[in-house]
Amino acid sequence: MANGTLILVRHGQSQWNLENRFTGWVDVPLSELGIKEAQEAGEKLKGYKFDRAFTSALIRAQETLRIILEITGQTNIPIERDQALNERHYGDLQGLNKAETAKQYGDAQVHIWRRSYDIQPPNGESLKNTGERVMPYYRARIEPYVLAGETIIIAAHGNSLRSLVMVLDNISEAEIPELNIPTGVPRRYVISPTGEVLEREYL
Repeated sequence: MANGTLILVRHGQSQWNLENRFTGWVDVPLSELGIKEAQEAGEKLKGYKFDRAFTSALIRAQETLRIILEITGQTNIPIERDQALNERHYGDLQGLNKAETAKQYGDAQVHIWRRSYDIQPPNGESLKNTGERVMPYYRARIEPYVLAGETIIIAAHGNSLRSLVMVLDNISEAEIPELNIPTGVPRRYVISPTGEVLEREYL
């Protein structure tokens, strides 16, 4: 059987990324730069023929995917949208300016909320919680296509993709705070029919 290809793309910069605000599940559109980043991702992916696509329930990821598929001329493929791929829910921090939040709670506390593995912001999700919805969805809905040799694209979010990359790259809970997924830069995996990651790279 053929190896599968998995392409992960974090959405381009959103309007609230630009404004340095915690976004989470708030449905915020791409900024002008975010549109450009999605277009650049599409250019990098012109050589790939996707069998199907997956994205979150949020417009910034859906728009990123739409732009990529338009540029690569693949607007007819099956697309599945699911909130399992949504960004971390930032709870009470959603909509707040990150710098002002750091002034209020202290840099160290905000860093812990943003980057730690299992500490939740007030009324929000930790990265661990995010992975607990992303990974079952990936295993059930996406991985079977990859193991069958298909080429799959996922357009999602910094933390939903971090939780997936954590598993694919075998990153420990201690190491995961250092992982940052850049906006609009496709990450390619080649995966064997048995699930072994054979290649991984940013395009």
